Amino acid sequence: MSRNLTGYEKETIINFNEAEDIAYIFTYNKAWQKHLEGKLGLKPTMDNGYGGKEYELPKKRIRPPLAPRKLSEQTRRKLADNLVRAASRNRVLSAETPNTLAKSEGRK
Repeated sequence: MSRNLTGYEKETIINFNEAEDIAYIFTYNKAWQKHLEGKLGLKPTMDNGYGGKEYELPKKRIRPPLAPRKLSEQTRRKLADNLVRAASRNRVLSAETPNTLAKSEGRK
């Protein structure tokens, strides 16, 4: 049986209680599923047949959300300058890479 769910119905639920050491994550979100399976190596404990899967993991691996960082204007400028410098270095390195490889392989 095919069922078209709305975005509102495709939930992600993280559930745990004080008595158990296990947390349960149920999600329709493909990015979450890919992360839980690929990066964390978890196997779904349940597949509802409509795209939703449930996973179990130790509750200690669940962290509260982080508070937004409050940066001064000076710190923001410094971080932005660092990003610009890093991007500039990466462009220079990527532009030099083909020539370096060609020379190391005896080609021009």
